[in-house]
Amino acid sequence: MPMRTLLVAPLLMAVSLTNAQAPSPPPASAPAQATARPDIYDPAADAPAQIERALARASVNNTRVLVQWGGNWCGWCHQLHDLFKKNRDVSKKITYEYEVVLVDIGRFDKHMDLAEKYGADLRKHGVPYLTVLDASGKVLANQATSPFEKPAPDAGGDPYVGYEPRKVLEFLTAQQAPAQKADAVLASALTRAKAEDKNVLLHFGAPWCVWCHRLEAWMETPGVREILKLEFVDLKIDTDRMTGGQAMLDKHCSEPGGIPWTAVLSPDGAVLADSGKGRENFGFPFEDAEIDRFIAMLTKARRHLTDAQLAELRASLVENAARAKQNK
Repeated sequence: MPMRTLLVAPLLMAVSLTNAQAPSPPPASAPAQATARPDIYDPAADAPAQIERALARASVNNTRVLVQWGGNWCGWCHQLHDLFKKNRDVSKKITYEYEVVLVDIGRFDKHMDLAEKYGADLRKHGVPYLTVLDASGKVLANQATSPFEKPAPDAGGDPYVGYEPRKVLEFLTAQQAPAQKADAVLASALTRAKAEDKNVLLHFGAPWCVWCHRLEAWMETPGVREILKLEFVDLKIDTDRMTGGQAMLDKHCSEPGGIPWTAVLSPDGAVLADSGKGRENFGFPFEDAEIDRFIAMLTKARRHLTDAQLAELRASLVENAARAKQNK
């Protein structure tokens, strides 16, 4: 197997929850008592900036942004967080369809202006509370979580004991983005490339693929992003979520060796260079030889990139790999 590709999806990728959640129980029931648990909300996080970054990812991935308002003191917030992480079906839905942002509201004295901006009435409904945005930032749904609560089997004590996964899953499914067609997405990218005198940087990935996410994150690195946009129309094809996505990978790469698989296309759709067939696919360029091959691929197909810009991209990949190895 190529060093920086993944062939088989793991049973379930851990859901990445990026910001902070908020405090206060739904009015229907008393909030679960806070316990000595690790914090799930970052009180110092810049929530508006995190939402903007999530919107950018949603635009690339055809996903929604799920804002979870809450706080570390809120027992119900921890319960919802645990459900999102540990329930197989809910976790997969989150991983595949949502960019999650946890927003800390302190004791209803933080980010209340942000909640008001999105129409989230936290004082009325309590927390955790969910807001769903499309990639443009439009509010698609504001949802109190009390309707998702699971009644206790007996009448003693708290009448609610947690969240019902089925109800949460129904809500998330109803709000997810419609599936895209890979052929239509490719045709749109080629049309744009022709109009802008650019090539298309085509990369195949899937929600469970760690190396795919690393490639996408590197491509969005400040400095790298600007250079790539000068040369390419970025085109991600999701082999799991796009209709015809896997078939398109099979068509372009007759001997797939896992994902990510990358190619440079001319505006008429011809493959000018790619990341290799079968076991030769370098996937995400991480080792020195893989970085050299990636830069060679860009060099072979370039229209506008200068030697200095290619050198800058290479230096960024080398630095990225060194930092990752140091943090192991």
